[in-house]
Amino acid sequence: MPRRLKKPAAPRRATSPPTHTLRLLLGDQLNPDHSWFARPDPGVLYVLMEVRQETDYVLHHIQKVAGFFAAMRAFARELAGRGHRVRYLRLDDPENAQRIPENLRRLLARERAGRFEYLLPDELRLDAELARFARTLAIPAAAHDTEHFLTGREDLARLFPAGGRFLLETFYRHMRRRFGVLLLSDGRPAGGMWNFDRENRRPYDGRTPPPEPLGFENDVRPITAMIRDAGVQTFGEIDPRRFPWPIDRAQAERLLAHFLEHGLPRFGTYQDAMSSAHWALFHSRLSFALNVKLLHPMRVIRAALDAHEADPARVGIAQVEGFVRQILGWREYMRGVYWALMPGLERANALGHDRPLPAFYWSGETGMRCVAAVVRQSLARAWAHHIQRLMVTGNFALLAGVHPDEVDAWYLGVYIDAVQWVELPNTRAMSQFADGGRVATKPYVSAANYLRRMSDYCEGCRYDPAQRTGERACPFNALYWDFFHRHRGLLGRNPRLALVYRGLDRMGAAARRELLDHAGRLRAGLERL
Repeated sequence: MPRRLKKPAAPRRATSPPTHTLRLLLGDQLNPDHSWFARPDPGVLYVLMEVRQETDYVLHHIQKVAGFFAAMRAFARELAGRGHRVRYLRLDDPENAQRIPENLRRLLARERAGRFEYLLPDELRLDAELARFARTLAIPAAAHDTEHFLTGREDLARLFPAGGRFLLETFYRHMRRRFGVLLLSDGRPAGGMWNFDRENRRPYDGRTPPPEPLGFENDVRPITAMIRDAGVQTFGEIDPRRFPWPIDRAQAERLLAHFLEHGLPRFGTYQDAMSSAHWALFHSRLSFALNVKLLHPMRVIRAALDAHEADPARVGIAQVEGFVRQILGWREYMRGVYWALMPGLERANALGHDRPLPAFYWSGETGMRCVAAVVRQSLARAWAHHIQRLMVTGNFALLAGVHPDEVDAWYLGVYIDAVQWVELPNTRAMSQFADGGRVATKPYVSAANYLRRMSDYCEGCRYDPAQRTGERACPFNALYWDFFHRHRGLLGRNPRLALVYRGLDRMGAAARRELLDHAGRLRAGLERL
């Protein structure tokens, strides 16, 4: 009798090892050197997710959304390549609930994980949400440091008396001493001064050609198509075939090396300059890579110091100090201010400003050439340097009396490097003086003369920077004096503004009334400027 053949056994499905710990990584926690990743553990599952919760809470530039997603996907691939287990939820995944807690709850149940861990968010909104979520779990949960910043959340507040001003210079010197940066053996500052700010305020003279900005050709067409198909509302421009921002550690390191070679030797001199012909000038454009944690701040600082020490004639002390101050000083300072003043800072409006943001912040369609240039650059590149943000778009919004909520939303959405811990104190406290002076000792406003001195924007402008009133007068002039007139009750006793108020008082009554009347008409017709 013929032997019956056995039915071939079905192939075994590959099964993942049991998950003892599920770990969440947010989109700005892409630190490849974190101790979590020192060695793979098959019982640990890392989770990254693209969610509408984060794309929709403010209107974002398309480059910002695409950049975060591209960097997150690249990081997930890197972790998997290093032997870690990764679950990546794309925006269009049918199992994506589009909110972080709901996705976590489903994944924890599916994996039967015995523990939940996450890295401390740098935004209070997410910090509170994840802490609440962790308290609802029946399994152990723990939050860990991101191992990125040089200070703790509370360090700045502990340095200053309760209720007092947070002085940047005091904090900066403290950080220089703490980390032994640009110090002589006897503790004095290298070069004989703590900062070289006076040497670093030159307008660009056109004599030293800036380097060609280094960009990358990352293909993000699948990401932008997914964003569009999902109905995510964005604004701004993008070439999805050649996305220029670094999306992984290797690209971030290339951008750093390019800056050290070509930008740093002139960075300090021209860090406040503005040019319509050279959008990046000598700036590093490392802020996105730093803020998503592809680069560690001390790595960047040490690299700049090494460049100075290797060739001090090429990279002078004023150049390297100006750059170090932005990272060791300003960046850590802003984070400390954020945690010291939140959540009240998010609601602060000490000047009582209430006007809507003019429509030209979304189009660049204005006769003010400086504002048009910076807005159009921001829409095209999702980036502008600190003086363009502070002294052009921020300056005008403050002089015009725009509500800080609207200014916040624009800055948080338009720039690829904008995460709330750094955007909010820069915008609300520094740019808009909405905290009433805890951070800035005076409002950062200027009339047209500063813009004419530090940029070429006034050339060919519809408005004349030398005129205060009349149809061709630069709006910054009348709005500047009107700002100080309107807020004399709050600002009049500030010793740093004594010269301004003496100038206002020395005007004849008729001239002052003409100037203030002109400013009133400007503020009533902002959309027509």
